Amino acid sequence: QVQLVESGGGLVQAGGSLRLSCAVSGRTFSRYDMGWYRQAPGKEREFVARINWNDETTYYRDSVKGRFTISRDNAKNMVHLQMNSLKPEDTAIYYCKMEGTLDWGQGTQVTVSS
Repeated sequence: QVQLVESGGGLVQAGGSLRLSCAVSGRTFSRYDMGWYRQAPGKEREFVARINWNDETTYYRDSVKGRFTISRDNAKNMVHLQMNSLKPEDTAIYYCKMEGTLDWGQGTQVTVSS
């Protein structure tokens, strides 16, 4: 059974930082690209960042470039999202996803106050 469990969300003031983590079990983690997505109230889920399976290539949506950093630890089956200089518009539920599969985590709430 595949499980993706996010953690690290919370309430932070604008300009602050949070580090999200996603622990993965049930698949050979190192074979898959991993992604972070988010969904704000009343909006569709959107792509945030992606890291390829061998940790050599990353992708970001334009609005988070220079502020967010995705990383992975294949030895620990974990993917992280370091979020700096947070803005109120970053408020959303953040999900990790094993790319190429239908496997999603349950999400973690990030709220940025102005």
